Amino acid sequence: MADSTKTATLSFDDKSFELPMYSPTAGPDVIDIRKLYAQADVFTYDPGFTSTASCESAITYIDGDAGVLLHRGYPIGQLAGKSHYLEVCYLLLYGALPTATELEDFEKRVTMHTMVHEQMHKFYSGFRRDAHPMAIMVGVVGAMSAFYHDSTDISDPWQREVASIRLIAKMPTIAAMAFKYTIGQPFVYPRNDLDYASNFLRMCFAVPAEEYEVNPILARAMDRIFTLHADHEQNASTSTVRLASSSGANPFASIAAGIACLWGPAHGGANQACLEMLREIGTVDRIPEYIAKAKDKNDPFRLMGFGHRVYKNFDPRATVMKESADEVLDLLGVEDNPVLQVAKELEKQALADPYFSEKKLFPNVDFYSGIILEAMGFPTSMFTPIFALSRTVGWISQWKEMIEDPSMKIGRPRQLYTGATERDYVDVEKR
Repeated sequence: MADSTKTATLSFDDKSFELPMYSPTAGPDVIDIRKLYAQADVFTYDPGFTSTASCESAITYIDGDAGVLLHRGYPIGQLAGKSHYLEVCYLLLYGALPTATELEDFEKRVTMHTMVHEQMHKFYSGFRRDAHPMAIMVGVVGAMSAFYHDSTDISDPWQREVASIRLIAKMPTIAAMAFKYTIGQPFVYPRNDLDYASNFLRMCFAVPAEEYEVNPILARAMDRIFTLHADHEQNASTSTVRLASSSGANPFASIAAGIACLWGPAHGGANQACLEMLREIGTVDRIPEYIAKAKDKNDPFRLMGFGHRVYKNFDPRATVMKESADEVLDLLGVEDNPVLQVAKELEKQALADPYFSEKKLFPNVDFYSGIILEAMGFPTSMFTPIFALSRTVGWISQWKEMIEDPSMKIGRPRQLYTGATERDYVDVEKR
């Protein structure tokens, strides 16, 4: 942490306290309140931690007002346009873009770990056939600690490295197996001659009875989805991973906790909600009706996939995702898919409407990723598992950064207690 060059003064009850202030390389200054309770016997109150820096990190920076997303200083648009997912994984994990030799070695290490322990196949049969894929992923990823004992000691740097590679490598296999299990098809083993995205698509859509060739346009679109969701600073699931691992929990348990948090509809379910909205609209001729509903303050309907809680002007990921959406729809067409027809026309009408442009309600990454996944043939139940697959490297990078920080402490938020004060127990017959 940088040296404190400024202080903030907190005054109350005729007392004043000087608090150190730190300036980051980018973003607002922070006030250090770590010793506030010991010095002043008060807590701060910040529901949702929206004004609290819970950690020091050098991985991802977001400026929502300016529409900026940087991974280790590199703009997301450049990474998504010029790089690919495993190179971004290397960047997030190790802090720098790899040389050609480093990238080749990293890709080989990931590829060599894509298979899961054969006994894990039996683990899937313990779930109901109609189990949600996210329920399966939470259970299976948590159970990895029962299969890979040699990478659960978080105090061992080598075991941390092995666990990191295993999670990045095996998550597509675990997600694809969850998909196959829910649709009643046999599992498809990974292939070492395919790239990361192509391997995932093949494990999802290949069947033993016929050959499956991965279309490079679809593989590129999937790779971009992975890249654009790789990390997003201290969001709810990332904070969950950090909090869980602060207790010393093993990496597999910590990542399973992140998956469980991501499952919430307010977090990982945005692109699924977008597709459900498109299905509700139903046909192109009903779009004006729903646009009118979205403008009506008294109508509860809202356009899903437009605007963003963090990005106030535009989502920097959406531009690249739109390119992929256009390529995929040109390849696969929309003629026989009413949902995609509605999506294309809704995008057109919303972008042309001053109401939405004035309020900065542009299509975001969830709108376009949902369209792409729908066109590829994924059911909406797989949208969040794919998000979890993509975000795994972000969770691991944040986990490693925290574990390697000598100042790490177990997370222990405080509270504003509003319950009863101390009272005496009354025997049941006297109540």
